[in-house]
Amino acid sequence: MGCSHSVHNETKKSEKAMKAAVLIQNWYRCYKARLELRRRQALNIFETIEYADEQDQMQLAKFFTFMLEHYVKNKSSADNLPKIFNPEPKRKSDQETIISLIEVPDTYYGPRLKFPLTFADVVLLIDAFKENQILHARYVLEVLVEAKKILQQMPNIIHISSTVSKELTICGDIHGKLDDLFLIFYKNGLPSGNNRYVFNGDFVDRGQNSMEVLMVLFSFLLVYPNDIYLNRGNHEDYLMNMRYGFTKEIMQKYKQHGAKILHLLEEVYTWLPIGTLIDKKVLVIHGGIADNTDLNMLEQMKRNRIVNILWSDPRSRKGCYPNTSRGGGCYFGPDVTENVLAKFGLKMIIRSHECKPEGFDICHDGKIITVFSASNYYEEGSNRGAYLKLSHDTTPRFFQYQSSQITQAKTLHERVNIVENAAFRILGERMISRKTNLIKAFQKYDPNDTGKISLSDWAKATEEVLELHLPWMSLCPRLVKTIEDGYVLYNMGFKDLPVVRAPQVAKAGMVETLVRYRSDLKIIFNVIDKDQSGLISMDEFRAMWKLFCSHYNIDIEESHVDQVAHSMDLNKDGSIDFNEFLTAFDVVHRATNKL
Repeated sequence: MGCSHSVHNETKKSEKAMKAAVLIQNWYRCYKARLELRRRQALNIFETIEYADEQDQMQLAKFFTFMLEHYVKNKSSADNLPKIFNPEPKRKSDQETIISLIEVPDTYYGPRLKFPLTFADVVLLIDAFKENQILHARYVLEVLVEAKKILQQMPNIIHISSTVSKELTICGDIHGKLDDLFLIFYKNGLPSGNNRYVFNGDFVDRGQNSMEVLMVLFSFLLVYPNDIYLNRGNHEDYLMNMRYGFTKEIMQKYKQHGAKILHLLEEVYTWLPIGTLIDKKVLVIHGGIADNTDLNMLEQMKRNRIVNILWSDPRSRKGCYPNTSRGGGCYFGPDVTENVLAKFGLKMIIRSHECKPEGFDICHDGKIITVFSASNYYEEGSNRGAYLKLSHDTTPRFFQYQSSQITQAKTLHERVNIVENAAFRILGERMISRKTNLIKAFQKYDPNDTGKISLSDWAKATEEVLELHLPWMSLCPRLVKTIEDGYVLYNMGFKDLPVVRAPQVAKAGMVETLVRYRSDLKIIFNVIDKDQSGLISMDEFRAMWKLFCSHYNIDIEESHVDQVAHSMDLNKDGSIDFNEFLTAFDVVHRATNKL
């Protein structure tokens, strides 16, 4: 009996332990699910604002067209036409002569390249970049010249064949993240005749090592021109680089020869192929397709006139309609995919262009694959990167990774907090630049001037002003100071909204306008600053401001602008340092509260 009783007790203890384990397991699953929901919400904020910025970029391109028309109509201004609109053509021999005259000093201890490059040269280059060395400007220019020679011989769409013994690796956006590129090479091996790669555009911008990424890819192209394929992305573009960081990176690393590098890069971009066709069955392009996509026509078109291929995104809704989120390209549904694949005898399309939480995504019944290779794209811990391998039967195998140094020792909760706080910081910047309009919109829903509106009205007003399709009702508690009985007390202000440092003479409307358009204005004034001095005369400032306000429909009194500009002319020489002018309107974030 005693033995039986003991066994019974042990069984009861075991059952209790099992129930406790199940409860803990269920709790942890729910805990992880809640954190994942917060991470996905943060990614949604990042993506929505990113696409809104791209709309601004498209608007900026239209402004430059408008500005060019102004210069053409006013012939007296022709001499001041910025070089971006009127580049000085250089013959190939002149270009190479100029490069050959650039001396590499004895004090330079980085890699010294000799052409034609070998595999060993590229390995030395990679080792140097791992040690944070900067390649000398002369070698950068030589790599670009040699890469252009090869790219000029390539068609718009490169046709390649797979083999039974060799898999093909396809990588998506890298965006200047050298750690990700090296991690891919560590896991998958360096490019070679037996290890072929397709890099599907957006090599540069956002990350801090776009130049190093570009040099590694172009160097491998020079060594293995038949085994590494580089497609053009929407960020292989002069204006995109000015907004998203690559131009700034070049000018900081190569102050003396930066302008030469930028000019040559602009040429190289136009020669990058727009796609790769594998076994006549798998099309690899950066963005997507449209209902009128014609591969035969794409083969013949000028590469720099293609938009849909670089900018479009797939959606579940049928049809082809304008990509209103990005402002360029289109959305295409599963029916469009089916029709284009059937028309050209294709099996599937592999594209990039969109950050995905897990680094890849499959849609349209497996016929559209998105691969994105830049991990931590928005913030450390925001997303994984991925690449895929295609075998002879075109079956994809996915490989995921996350290059992480800062967050490795942090808990899951802490990592999600980092991502979420970063998302709300950039959302706060968007709100501070439209604060006056937001208050006016709230007042419209408050005709009796009570100082409060319903949560749903607050969400509608915020959506109308910011034009960001976000779940505002669920975001509201994180953004406003006071909610009582389902009503937002909007007069109490916003929670943790950043502040703007601005000169005392600046009016509120002007401050918000400059914060809202500061990226556009910086690009515009850097373009017209022909000698790259950073100084702009008052007359240039007034002329460009008038054009800008005219095109963007901005109503600010010129006297207010003049007053602020004069306050920035510290030595009263009739010129202003425009970068200092914009710095005077910097957004300052308050300390973030931990959740």
